[in-house]
Amino acid sequence: MLRSVSSFLGLIALAAADSSGAHAFELTSPDIAEGKTIDMKHVYDSMSCTGENVSPELDWSDPPPGTKSFAVAVHDPDAPTGGAGFWHWLVVDIPADVRGLKRGAGDASGKNLPPGAHHLETDFGDKAYGGPCPPPGKPHRYVFTVYALKTEKLGDAAHGRTAIAGFTINQNALAKASIAALFGR
Repeated sequence: MLRSVSSFLGLIALAAADSSGAHAFELTSPDIAEGKTIDMKHVYDSMSCTGENVSPELDWSDPPPGTKSFAVAVHDPDAPTGGAGFWHWLVVDIPADVRGLKRGAGDASGKNLPPGAHHLETDFGDKAYGGPCPPPGKPHRYVFTVYALKTEKLGDAAHGRTAIAGFTINQNALAKASIAALFGR
């Protein structure tokens, strides 16, 4: 009896969630997965790393009401930088109707980004995707995050500083969704 009541209440809760249309903001990718190793296709191709440096495809769904744009950031919190981590990719001003970035969108030309979106400078010093390239040893986490923002444009809010970009993005965030993948050498 208790089991059937519990199952019935679970179905009611599921139906209520479905009828309200409420879903969580979510980030998915056919190229990277939570806790899994990043393929060499997406690894940096410099500084003794020999990947292809192709940014992975990222897809998101169910942004919160009031979303006016998106930003994407890739950060290595395990980089030996005295606690600051290392920024591998920053894209801002992604229009609110966009639901993902195609594989290769991180190309420095910017031609594969949605209209209006642009790269900010990473800790590599480039306005482009820079894949994982940790020092030899323990694998690092690479946190791919999409932010739903309450403003249409951030522009070049960072003025060449990744910490300011991170601050500005977080100050304007309505929600965020992440995938933390791994890479080590």
